[in-house]
Amino acid sequence: MALVPRENGPSLTGLWNGLFSYPQLFEPTSFVAILIEQGARFGGTTHEPCTRGSNLGGLLYAMIEGNREGSIVSFIKTYDGTGGWTHSVAYEGLLNGDGTEIEGRWKTLGWSGKFLMLRPTAKDAGAQEEGAEHRAAEPVGRP
Repeated sequence: MALVPRENGPSLTGLWNGLFSYPQLFEPTSFVAILIEQGARFGGTTHEPCTRGSNLGGLLYAMIEGNREGSIVSFIKTYDGTGGWTHSVAYEGLLNGDGTEIEGRWKTLGWSGKFLMLRPTAKDAGAQEEGAEHRAAEPVGRP
Protein backbone atom coordinates (compact mmCIF):
# COMPACT_ATOMS: atom_id res chain seq x y z
CA MET A 1 0.00 0.00 0.00
CA ALA A 2 1.59 3.25 -1.10
CA LEU A 3 1.15 6.22 1.19
CA VAL A 4 0.45 9.04 -1.26
CA PRO A 5 2.00 12.30 -0.05
CA ARG A 6 -0.17 15.37 -0.40
CA GLU A 7 -0.46 18.88 1.00
CA ASN A 8 -2.28 17.56 4.10
CA GLY A 9 0.31 14.80 4.66
CA PRO A 10 0.04 11.10 3.74
CA SER A 11 -3.43 9.93 2.71
CA LEU A 12 -5.54 8.09 5.28
CA THR A 13 -6.93 5.84 2.54
CA GLY A 14 -6.34 2.19 3.28
CA LEU A 15 -6.70 -0.65 5.76
CA TRP A 16 -6.12 0.11 9.45
CA ASN A 17 -5.95 -2.25 12.45
CA GLY A 18 -7.01 -0.70 15.71
CA LEU A 19 -7.54 -1.21 19.40
CA PHE A 20 -9.73 0.80 21.76
CA SER A 21 -9.64 0.54 25.51
CA TYR A 22 -12.18 1.26 28.21
CA PRO A 23 -11.43 3.21 31.39
CA GLN A 24 -12.31 0.15 33.51
CA LEU A 25 -14.26 -3.12 33.63
CA PHE A 26 -13.77 -4.33 30.04
CA GLU A 27 -10.80 -5.66 28.10
CA PRO A 28 -9.51 -3.64 25.11
CA THR A 29 -11.29 -4.41 21.82
CA SER A 30 -9.63 -4.79 18.42
CA PHE A 31 -11.19 -3.49 15.21
CA VAL A 32 -10.46 -3.19 11.51
CA ALA A 33 -11.19 0.03 9.60
CA ILE A 34 -11.17 0.71 5.87
CA LEU A 35 -10.87 4.42 5.11
CA ILE A 36 -11.16 6.45 1.91
CA GLU A 37 -9.97 10.05 2.08
CA GLN A 38 -10.98 12.78 -0.37
CA GLY A 39 -9.53 16.21 0.35
CA ALA A 40 -9.84 16.92 4.07
CA ARG A 41 -12.78 14.52 4.54
CA PHE A 42 -12.86 10.74 4.78
CA GLY A 43 -15.34 7.94 5.25
CA GLY A 44 -15.25 4.23 5.72
CA THR A 45 -16.36 1.18 7.63
CA THR A 46 -15.29 -0.79 10.68
CA HIS A 47 -15.89 -4.23 12.04
CA GLU A 48 -15.08 -5.53 15.49
CA PRO A 49 -15.95 -8.44 17.77
CA CYS A 50 -18.98 -8.00 20.01
CA THR A 51 -17.65 -8.35 23.56
CA ARG A 52 -20.93 -8.02 25.46
CA GLY A 53 -24.68 -8.12 24.97
CA SER A 54 -26.95 -10.44 23.01
CA ASN A 55 -24.57 -10.70 20.02
CA LEU A 56 -21.60 -11.81 22.18
CA GLY A 57 -18.95 -13.38 19.93
CA GLY A 58 -20.50 -11.99 16.75
CA LEU A 59 -19.30 -9.03 14.71
CA LEU A 60 -20.40 -5.41 14.97
CA TYR A 61 -20.31 -3.12 11.93
CA ALA A 62 -20.16 0.67 11.78
CA MET A 63 -19.81 3.57 9.34
CA ILE A 64 -17.18 6.28 9.77
CA GLU A 65 -17.39 9.92 8.70
CA GLY A 66 -14.59 12.29 9.55
CA ASN A 67 -12.18 15.00 8.60
CA ARG A 68 -8.54 15.84 9.01
CA GLU A 69 -6.55 19.01 9.31
CA GLY A 70 -2.84 18.25 9.10
CA SER A 71 -2.13 15.66 11.77
CA ILE A 72 -5.44 16.17 13.65
CA VAL A 73 -7.91 13.41 12.79
CA SER A 74 -11.51 13.37 14.04
CA PHE A 75 -14.40 11.10 13.11
CA ILE A 76 -17.75 9.73 14.22
CA LYS A 77 -18.29 5.96 14.17
CA THR A 78 -21.97 4.97 14.03
CA TYR A 79 -22.96 1.34 14.57
CA ASP A 80 -25.38 -0.08 12.00
CA GLY A 81 -27.73 -1.89 14.40
CA THR A 82 -26.05 -5.30 14.29
CA GLY A 83 -26.45 -6.91 17.71
CA GLY A 84 -28.69 -4.01 18.78
CA TRP A 85 -25.85 -1.47 18.74
CA THR A 86 -26.92 1.83 17.14
CA HIS A 87 -25.06 4.54 19.05
CA SER A 88 -22.29 6.81 17.78
CA VAL A 89 -18.77 7.25 19.13
CA ALA A 90 -16.64 10.37 18.64
CA TYR A 91 -12.90 9.86 18.03
CA GLU A 92 -10.14 12.45 17.99
CA GLY A 93 -6.46 11.70 17.52
CA LEU A 94 -3.13 12.59 16.00
CA LEU A 95 -1.63 11.08 12.85
CA ASN A 96 2.12 10.40 13.15
CA GLY A 97 4.60 11.87 10.66
CA ASP A 98 4.85 8.84 8.37
CA GLY A 99 1.07 8.31 8.24
CA THR A 100 1.09 4.84 9.81
CA GLU A 101 -0.41 5.51 13.25
CA ILE A 102 -3.34 7.44 14.73
CA GLU A 103 -3.51 7.69 18.52
CA GLY A 104 -6.12 9.49 20.57
CA ARG A 105 -9.30 9.29 22.62
CA TRP A 106 -12.90 8.23 22.00
CA LYS A 107 -16.07 9.23 23.88
CA THR A 108 -19.74 8.29 23.94
CA LEU A 109 -22.67 8.23 26.35
CA GLY A 110 -20.62 9.12 29.44
CA TRP A 111 -17.78 6.72 28.55
CA SER A 112 -14.35 7.52 27.16
CA GLY A 113 -11.04 5.82 26.56
CA LYS A 114 -7.97 5.61 24.39
CA PHE A 115 -7.57 4.23 20.86
CA LEU A 116 -4.72 3.35 18.55
CA MET A 117 -4.90 2.65 14.81
CA LEU A 118 -1.99 1.21 12.81
CA ARG A 119 -1.45 0.28 9.20
CA PRO A 120 1.33 -1.67 7.54
CA THR A 121 4.22 0.31 6.12
CA ALA A 122 5.74 -0.33 2.69
CA LYS A 123 8.59 -2.08 4.54
CA ASP A 124 6.05 -4.40 6.29
CA ALA A 125 4.37 -5.18 2.96
CA GLY A 126 7.76 -6.00 1.40
CA ALA A 127 8.60 -8.36 4.27
CA GLN A 128 5.22 -10.10 3.88
CA GLU A 129 5.76 -10.51 0.12
CA GLU A 130 9.28 -11.84 0.71
CA GLY A 131 7.92 -14.37 3.22
CA ALA A 132 5.22 -15.46 0.79
CA GLU A 133 7.79 -15.92 -1.98
CA HIS A 134 9.92 -18.05 0.33
CA ARG A 135 6.93 -20.22 1.31
CA ALA A 136 5.94 -20.58 -2.36
CA ALA A 137 9.42 -21.89 -3.17
CA GLU A 138 9.22 -24.63 -0.52
CA PRO A 139 8.37 -28.14 -1.76
CA VAL A 140 4.79 -29.26 -1.34
CA GLY A 141 3.60 -32.78 -0.60
CA ARG A 142 5.60 -35.85 0.37
CA PRO A 143 9.32 -36.20 -0.30
